[in-house]
Amino acid sequence: MKVLITGSNGQLGRALLKSKPKDIEVIAPNSTIFNLLNIKACKDYLIESKPDWIINAGAYTAVDLAESEPNKAMVINGEAPTELAKTIKRIGGKFLQISTDFVFDGNSTSPYKPTDEPNPINIYGKSKLFGERGIQEVLSSTNQYFIIRTSWVMGPIGNNFAMTMLKLHKSKENISVVSDQIGCMTSTISLANICWLIIKKNHFQNIKSNILHWCESGVASWFDIATEIGDLALRLKLIEKSAKVNPIESEEYITMAKRPRFSLLDCKETKELLNIENKYWRYSLFEILKEIQLRNILI
Repeated sequence: MKVLITGSNGQLGRALLKSKPKDIEVIAPNSTIFNLLNIKACKDYLIESKPDWIINAGAYTAVDLAESEPNKAMVINGEAPTELAKTIKRIGGKFLQISTDFVFDGNSTSPYKPTDEPNPINIYGKSKLFGERGIQEVLSSTNQYFIIRTSWVMGPIGNNFAMTMLKLHKSKENISVVSDQIGCMTSTISLANICWLIIKKNHFQNIKSNILHWCESGVASWFDIATEIGDLALRLKLIEKSAKVNPIESEEYITMAKRPRFSLLDCKETKELLNIENKYWRYSLFEILKEIQLRNILI
């Protein structure tokens, strides 16, 4: 089986490459060769390579910058996946799209189910929903797609909250972190595993929805995660002293883009479909920091 991974140099792309099953051939073009802003070139590459699956891990993820670059976000997150889906429909294969909790407005008081109505409140969320709906419109009749919505993605490499907080714990005495945005983190390690499980299984029966949700188990705020990073980093000797983490409200941390106040995802259907349990978020965070520790020792 041949799988094309877009965004292969990003944090999820690199986790996918590291955890690749032995019997799968991966095509991992860099962003120069497969640039989602150049849709025609991407479609030509897809036609030439003819993968059995495409995992679209490439995206415009700069949530705040998207507010001032809406057209760029819409092309990368919306138009490009839609056009790639058209090519997949023509040449065969299946599409696995990575999406986000930011398609929701955060007004729920219970975990969002895949069937809940999206209502994004920022450009990033709108662009990702545009991509979701484009893929569905093109591929629903042939059942050639899955969409995985995930939340608060972080891992041992790349630009993410865990890496940022680790650096701040090393360099600061005090950190102020938002405590009134509630959800749960997703480890790139576990998310990559879910992607490969879907592809390895390949054929599914009695699917309720081609949209799946995945994150770690439990409930947390950004403040909770920042505090835990300090505690774990101390235990693993990644830092000599942790910073004091001070909880603040969203209104005290002004950003260009609005964030959902609540974006917990209901992963029940994914767990049943793949016969898997999600790990508690503190354990997954420990796995991430442990990998950082091991990499530092090896380097």
